[in-house]
Amino acid sequence: MLSIVVIFTVRLLLVLLFLPFSALDKILNFRQAIDQAEQAVSARAPASLLVVGGLGIEIVMSLAILTGVGDRLAAFVLATYCIVTALLWKQFWKGKDFRLRGQGLGRDVFWDFLKNLALAGGFLLLAVGTNSASLDQFLAHPFASSHPYAVAHHGERN
Repeated sequence: MLSIVVIFTVRLLLVLLFLPFSALDKILNFRQAIDQAEQAVSARAPASLLVVGGLGIEIVMSLAILTGVGDRLAAFVLATYCIVTALLWKQFWKGKDFRLRGQGLGRDVFWDFLKNLALAGGFLLLAVGTNSASLDQFLAHPFASSHPYAVAHHGERN
C-alpha cells in the first residue's frame, strides 16, 4: 500500500503545475490567457484555440498520468507541450536585458525556459523509461499503460 501512495504522490508532483493550478488559472483568467497566447499568434481566434487546447492537454493528460491509463503517451504529450510552451513563451534570447549576472527579466525567463525543459525531461522518463528495453516497449506500444499501481504478488517480478 505504501508503494502505491508513493507512486501516486510522485505522479501528482509531476502534474501538479498543470492540474489543478495552470488549468484553473486558464479557467479563472481566460481573457488574460488569451492575451498571453496572442504573443505567439497575433489573432484572437487562434489564440483562443491555443488556450482551449492547452487547457484540454493539461487536464486530460494529467488525469491519464494520475490514473495510469494511457500514461506513457500522456507523459509524451505533456513533454512535448512543455517544450513547445518553452519555445513560444519563454524566449529569453529575445529579451534586450538578458545577462547571466545581475537583475534582468531575460534571466528570469531563461530560468523558466530551463524549468520547462527539465519538466519535459521528467515526463519523458515516465513515457520512455530509463533503459532501451523501456524505450522499445514505448515505441512498439505507445498507447499502453505502464500499470503504475499494479501490485506484484509474492515471488513475482513486475
